[in-house]
Amino acid sequence: MGQKILVLKMPTDYSQAELQIKISKKLQIKNFQFKIENKSLDARNKSNIHWLLRVFISSDEIKQELPFEDEKLEIPHEKRNKKVIVVGSGPAGFFSAYVLQKAGFKCTLIERGSAVDKRGEQIEKFEKTSTFDENNNYAFGEGGAGTFSDGKLTSRSKHISIERAFIIDEYISAGAPEEIKYLAHPHLGSDNLKIIAKNLRQKFENIGGEILFDTSLTDVKIQNGNITEIEISSGVLDCDYLVLAIGHSAFETYRMLIRNGINFRTKNFAIGCRMEHSQSIINKAQWGIGSLPGVKAAEYRLSSKADGKHQVYSFCMCPGGMVVPATAYAGSNIVNGMSMYGRDAEFANAACVASLNLNELLNREVSALESLDWVEKLEQSFYNFTNSYQAPYCKIEDFIGAKLSSGNSESSYPLGLTKAPLWELLPEEISAALRVGLMDFNRKIKGFDRGILLGLESKTSSSIQVLRDRSGLCEGFRNLFMLGEGSGFAGGIISSAADGVKGAMHIVELEN
Repeated sequence: MGQKILVLKMPTDYSQAELQIKISKKLQIKNFQFKIENKSLDARNKSNIHWLLRVFISSDEIKQELPFEDEKLEIPHEKRNKKVIVVGSGPAGFFSAYVLQKAGFKCTLIERGSAVDKRGEQIEKFEKTSTFDENNNYAFGEGGAGTFSDGKLTSRSKHISIERAFIIDEYISAGAPEEIKYLAHPHLGSDNLKIIAKNLRQKFENIGGEILFDTSLTDVKIQNGNITEIEISSGVLDCDYLVLAIGHSAFETYRMLIRNGINFRTKNFAIGCRMEHSQSIINKAQWGIGSLPGVKAAEYRLSSKADGKHQVYSFCMCPGGMVVPATAYAGSNIVNGMSMYGRDAEFANAACVASLNLNELLNREVSALESLDWVEKLEQSFYNFTNSYQAPYCKIEDFIGAKLSSGNSESSYPLGLTKAPLWELLPEEISAALRVGLMDFNRKIKGFDRGILLGLESKTSSSIQVLRDRSGLCEGFRNLFMLGEGSGFAGGIISSAADGVKGAMHIVELEN
């Protein structure tokens, strides 16, 4: 059987039958099988927006044979008596625990929050009554912060193709749509993610894995460079390996680790606000029309050199989504974006952030603890401005002009808005950079200044980074691994999950 790869242009609302007809005519064959390897929207010419497909075809009518390359993650299994504790059930933690359990370790996954259904109930209660649950919110609970997000699966990380293929296959087997294998910008949506999280948990438990929900890590015991046991909210657990995948929001856990001699350093990160527009504004700007058959909602990715010192860029763009109260702690106020799989809500939102080096901003060497304190104080100041979880906000044109205008704005944010001079709530240098960036964005997207800015975005990535090697092994330790966003070496679902897989595979290698 021969194979061939075709690159085809297809209408945005093409059908499977139309694709088959086009392949047949292009190759002059009747009997064949095909699979889409890549699918991306080409909207450069608004009068001819189309899908660009890369299709792999196999048929007895094709003479040419293509070299076959399909490396898969090989997890060697054998009965092992080593106990591994993984802290955190986000992508890094789950996939680390899952791989280790498949390899034959005795793996216990602990999660400070609850299973996803209870977590969802507490989030719904928070949005209706402002009653905050410190362990079940948009940051903590089964699946980590990613469960209640757009579920974007794009990643700029290099050298993770094998791990990525493994992760994508596991998501599909847990209920994700097949299209995530080939879409240029795949996403899952929070409605799918809640189902996927439960199905992945069941797969882990079916092979002998143990999950302890509502269980917090409170301390670690160290002897000669080894973690010998950990203290949790319900007692003590001994372990042969400890894997920390705590995410970027668990500040009290960071502080406990630093107190115990785990070394961290500051790193560059970014802060800003979330910008929100009517989705129709974005659709018309990107496509020239309000809707496009076969495409959910228009996206954008924007960047600006701004003042030349702080790059300004959009982050985590959620088409047809909503802005949510994403604080991890009572008395703090930050926002994030999420969307469902359909991406059919009224508004589009994205972070608008400026890159930040805290040493340069404060003109001194800043320790990891000081960095945490600085971010925490900023998050608390946004809460103190409204004395609630309402989001401080202003129009984009107000931020650019540094002057609040009259009138109210509509928003998807569930806890209400309070008008505020956001440029005064952020560090002066950051506000100045954001102002220039927003003016640049306004030149790139027609109607951009008709949107609003709201809340504080402070969690694009961690502000600190653990000292570790490429496998995740922490400096000065023989059995302590720190993986995912909490390590400061990964960001997003795929790169974090891949970091978890790589760390797990290194532990497997150590024991083979």
